[in-house]
This record gives sequence, structure tokens and C-alpha cells, in this order.
Amino acid sequence: MYPERLLEHFQNPRNVGELVAPAVTVEARNPACGDILRLAVRFEGGAAVAVRYKVRGCTAAIAAGSALTEWIEGKSRAEIAAFEPRVVDEAVGGLPPASRHAAALCAEAVRLLLAASG
Repeated sequence: MYPERLLEHFQNPRNVGELVAPAVTVEARNPACGDILRLAVRFEGGAAVAVRYKVRGCTAAIAAGSALTEWIEGKSRAEIAAFEPRVVDEAVGGLPPASRHAAALCAEAVRLLLAASG
């Protein structure tokens, strides 16, 4: 049902946790399915130097959040602004159609992050 890479991110999620200020923390919600993604990023010198997440949601949301944190780390705000849901989809080996909402949740978290971090 799920690709191997997606299951690997689900079973061994990366960067789970929280960051304290001056990190920027945002929370994205999907009202249709109830998934919640909390994303925290600390920027230094214009680049994301630390990224953490917590999620309450399905297998795909957990895996997508893990893949998102790996993608963000080390990137500039401009690079992060270029995020598209396909980034997460590709990183987990392809989201099944019924799970594409997980990539949309990540996109919303990135949008909120950029708005909150100026």
C-alpha cells in the first residue's frame, strides 16, 4: 500500500521534537482529516540551521513531516519559498492518491513558516 521510503520515514521519523526561541514555530491543520503539523525552524545567517516537527495524523502525514524537515535543513528562505508538494511526494517514494493531503499539509506549514519568519 505504501512505498518503502514512506514506511521508513514513518517508522524512523527524523527531526521529531520542538525548538525554543528564537526558532519560528507554526502549526498547520487539515480540517478535513484532522491532521496537525507543528513545524519549528531556527534560522541563522539566512539559512535554516535546525528543523523539528511534531504531527498528529496518519502514516502519510508523519512520513511527510519527516521528509519535509530533511528537505528544509540548510536551505535559505528563498529556497524554502520554492517548496512544492511534489518535493515531499518524491522524497517518500510517492504518496498514494488518498494520502496526498499530507503533502498539502506540508505546503501549508511552509507557507505559514515563511509568513511568520518575515
